[in-house]
Amino acid sequence: MSTHTNMAAKRKAPDSRTQTDAAKGRRRSPTRVNPALYLFPLPAVAIIAFFLVMPTLQAFQYAITDWNGFSAAFNYVGLDNFVRAFTKDSLFTNALTNNLKFVLMVVIAQTAFSLVLALLLTKNSRGSILLRALFFFPTILSSVSVAFIWKFIYDPNFGLANAVLGGVGLEALQGSYLGNNAQALYWVAVTQVWFHAGQMMVVYIAGLQAIPRELYEAAAMDGASRWQQFKSITWPFVAPATSIVVAYTTVQSFKAFDLILGIAGNPPKQSLDILSTRIYSTFANSEFGYAAAQSIIFMAMIALVTWLQRRLLRLTPKGE
Repeated sequence: MSTHTNMAAKRKAPDSRTQTDAAKGRRRSPTRVNPALYLFPLPAVAIIAFFLVMPTLQAFQYAITDWNGFSAAFNYVGLDNFVRAFTKDSLFTNALTNNLKFVLMVVIAQTAFSLVLALLLTKNSRGSILLRALFFFPTILSSVSVAFIWKFIYDPNFGLANAVLGGVGLEALQGSYLGNNAQALYWVAVTQVWFHAGQMMVVYIAGLQAIPRELYEAAAMDGASRWQQFKSITWPFVAPATSIVVAYTTVQSFKAFDLILGIAGNPPKQSLDILSTRIYSTFANSEFGYAAAQSIIFMAMIALVTWLQRRLLRLTPKGE
């Protein structure tokens, strides 16, 4: 009787293993995706293709022509527009130089200032929250409003800057801020930093508040100074936030079109001319082919500077 039972169990054992393996196979099989789901991204893809990809490709086409923007006839000139921009157009090279100076000044000043503000206002006390709101407030203003506010501040006759300096007995420091060609770009950079430093401060505060407090407590117990704590704990943890701040500030500085026109007028004088205002002036002069070439140079310049910043900051892990 027992022999018969053992033989029956042996016959059933493979069947149970087979059923278990089949069940595992069913669990491991990938879930089939309904083909209809692939239709959902199509509207977004169509919008991006129509409003971004096609105009970009068309800009490359116009960049190798002498099209004036109105006539149906035009000639293909190859790379002549690009050569002209760098070798024959002093206005474009001047705007390029101004823009690189402007980007450098704003990126350094705005990154440092916003980080200092974030370090001072990290705690969620009532006073800190109020000050955060005050520093963030300029960000919600329009660029044109900010331009006219600071144009009034810089006015040499009845501006606030000279009035304050005169009121505290520093008449020697009074001057014509935007009228001085050697200094005008620096004062516009001050405006740009005031405009967006509060916005970048919020990014840094988010990064600082994510740092575990235990790290600072352990460092303090080991006798680390404030500077050592910042160098070894704070800076490595806010490195991703710094990457965002630097990249965003760079793009903002290259595209300070409305701020420049609001402060300096249209067209701006050469000491305040940057790439975006120079391209606008070229379009206004009915040189659409040449302006398209300048726009491509502008786009490549932003991409190159952003890539170099990422390389210098070394924020991207190897192999990523």
